[in-house]
Amino acid sequence: MNLLVLPEDRLAAIVRALRQAKKSVQLTIFRCDLPEIEKALAAAVARGVSVHALIAHTNRAGEKALRALELRLLGAGITVSRTADDLVRYHDKLMIIDERVLHVLSFNFTRSDVGKRRSMAIATRKRRLVTEARKLFDADATRQPFETSAHDLLVSPLNARERLTRMVKAARRSLWIYDPQAIDGPLLKLLKQKAETGLDVRLLGKVGRAGNGLAAEPLANMPLHLRAILRDQIELFLGSQGLRSIELDRRREVGLVIRDRGAIKRFKDVYEADWAATERGREQQKKDEAA
Repeated sequence: MNLLVLPEDRLAAIVRALRQAKKSVQLTIFRCDLPEIEKALAAAVARGVSVHALIAHTNRAGEKALRALELRLLGAGITVSRTADDLVRYHDKLMIIDERVLHVLSFNFTRSDVGKRRSMAIATRKRRLVTEARKLFDADATRQPFETSAHDLLVSPLNARERLTRMVKAARRSLWIYDPQAIDGPLLKLLKQKAETGLDVRLLGKVGRAGNGLAAEPLANMPLHLRAILRDQIELFLGSQGLRSIELDRRREVGLVIRDRGAIKRFKDVYEADWAATERGREQQKKDEAA
């Protein structure tokens, strides 16, 4: 199990995975403006790999860019499906290589996400997670109903709220969170209750009024495009859904919960560095204001 950290790691691991694909590639795309991704997908088709891209039916940039992307991919021989419009948005980001390796991303395939923002991805070979993700992909590509049975694959709006709630409730020592806009009332209330019992609860990002009093700071050294929670330094959630009701209850989002020591150690190191940089920035701001 591997943890990809942006912007430090760039896209090398993702492009390498596409170049090494031998049988199949399935991926969901919400936004894409990276030629290296499209070239890697086209090269896979050229060497006989079955490539299937599932493109969101809409995003904030509108239909024009998505339609242009669809035509480019079709021109490269890639099978393209569009998601349904039954949910507010299909915002999940996943990639499955050779029906064996699942990548769950918190970022889009865009220059800004890859090169300028704090974000991450997880790659896993756990068979049950890969199999369940394949079933989800096939259901969404054919616009069929889907029900999940994999405890650690979080699929909004099906099981993500319940799973994240149980994760927060289970915390005994610490909850370290990245979230660009944590505004879900029930989960923020639960976080505050945990903090009041003495847990080390901290959040990098923005928090809504229901979270007033939490140790929350905007990430100081770069923009944030990451939803992740580390519980007690033994369990890590990472995905496209954060602590917002729309992401938990009304959109298609996908995340993973893992317990891999190596991935968790790297996450912990990155979080500690980001938290320290944020604290330094806050102290410097106070000095500047006092000067």
